Amino acid sequence: MNNPEHGIAGFRLTEHTWMTELGNWIDAISPDGRRAGALLFDARLIGLPGVRERVVAAVLTDQRLVLGGLTGLIPVADVVAAGDQVWLLTGQAVSPTLADLLTTAPIEPAGAASALVETAQTLIALHAAGVTHGSVHPGTVVVTSEGAALLSERGLSDAIRGLVSPPERDAAGWAALARGLAASFVAWAPQAAQLFERAAGLAGTLGLAAARGALLAGQASLPGGTIGREGLARAARRRSAAVGVRGAGARPPPPRAPPPPPHAAAAALPPLPRDEGDIVTLLAPGRVWPGHPGPGHSGPGQSGSGQSGPGQSGSGLAGPEQAGRSGAVQFGPGVSTQEQRPATTAEQIWRSGRPEADTVQRGGGGAGGRRVRAARSRRWRTIGSTALFAVIMVGAILAWFRLSDAPDLAIGSVDVKVAKKSYGCDATALVTGVVVTNGGSGVITYEWHKNLDDEVVKGTLQTRSDQTSYQLPLRWSLNGKATAKATATLRIVSPEPARTDKVSFTYKC
Repeated sequence: MNNPEHGIAGFRLTEHTWMTELGNWIDAISPDGRRAGALLFDARLIGLPGVRERVVAAVLTDQRLVLGGLTGLIPVADVVAAGDQVWLLTGQAVSPTLADLLTTAPIEPAGAASALVETAQTLIALHAAGVTHGSVHPGTVVVTSEGAALLSERGLSDAIRGLVSPPERDAAGWAALARGLAASFVAWAPQAAQLFERAAGLAGTLGLAAARGALLAGQASLPGGTIGREGLARAARRRSAAVGVRGAGARPPPPRAPPPPPHAAAAALPPLPRDEGDIVTLLAPGRVWPGHPGPGHSGPGQSGSGQSGPGQSGSGLAGPEQAGRSGAVQFGPGVSTQEQRPATTAEQIWRSGRPEADTVQRGGGGAGGRRVRAARSRRWRTIGSTALFAVIMVGAILAWFRLSDAPDLAIGSVDVKVAKKSYGCDATALVTGVVVTNGGSGVITYEWHKNLDDEVVKGTLQTRSDQTSYQLPLRWSLNGKATAKATATLRIVSPEPARTDKVSFTYKC
């Protein structure tokens, strides 16, 4: 399944790909042999004004959250640009997702409850940090081989659309996920289905904390009487084996050495190998985007999954109070890692907000003027903050109404095309399916069938209310000496009714 001829920034790309609203996800192998993921953003989206900067800001926020101790997110290793292409590289596998598992076999209620509890806890932590996910659905819930549920694509959908989703949107997405899981086993586990429906209702009225508490309190109604990851882990491993991506093929992580002292961090890091071609990391120190303070000093504490240094700052959270050469880090009102010392007069003024004239050199005719200027500055800051908050709230409300008025997803047409009608020896045919919808928001489940072998490529696509046309690509590699008529068939499984279309081409070698 691995294709060593294709890679990006040291990540080897496999042939297991699937489309989302952001672009093309590809299962990958990281430079140290671990399973990872690579997202090639849709060029039509990432090229819009301001989108690239907002994506980088969202990733920097994620990295700072992970460094602050938040678990439950897929870690992002880097965002790189190669010509007109922009790639997001993760430090962990991004498949299978709950959407993948739901298309193969029913998920056990205990495992489904575990996924809901863990995703609810992650969303609660995100909201407490002042950010939201923005696109919670089965396709953004990744299940690891140990059965843990991690959220991917945090903030990326909002960054593409230029919106700020309210926490209520995350709660609504989680509730829809709970109802979808309940429907998958309502026939054979009705008590568990009722528990999930009750939790979904609580998420929309009392919030995610109440919904999570209801699942934990009612776990006795589940088959087996408890919440557990075991069934979910087995389903994830079966799915990974079915698509030919196996964790056993990756090398074990190298032993971690004790972290160097802050003053020796830069000298201890080995030089990074240069990528072939014009590849630039967008998270490089010193790269400042408009409206964003840019990443700061990258100190010790970098994880093996490629997390950025603690000095990075982005939008959505309070950055480090000091990102200078000392490497000190402080997140929000937490405890700083810098050695404590008596505060200077200037620091006391900054922290307490007292006017300068109240503490130093009170006399003189300029003191009154300084007080007037300080008061005027505070007044303008208050007015600006109030106006910005009002604009954000109006945008969030308009986005919420637009999403709530979207129709149910329906398929209008399916058209399959191939780049060429004839291919020679050892070629890879690019087949593209174009699906036209009614503009509804939902999940399309599809299958690619190839007449020359028994492989069925399954995938899901998350649709949006502001888009009606989507592309589903298939890369079909053919080799050997033969002359044959190859036919690729695209079948839309859901939403019903099912639709199909096919295209044929000639392989001659």
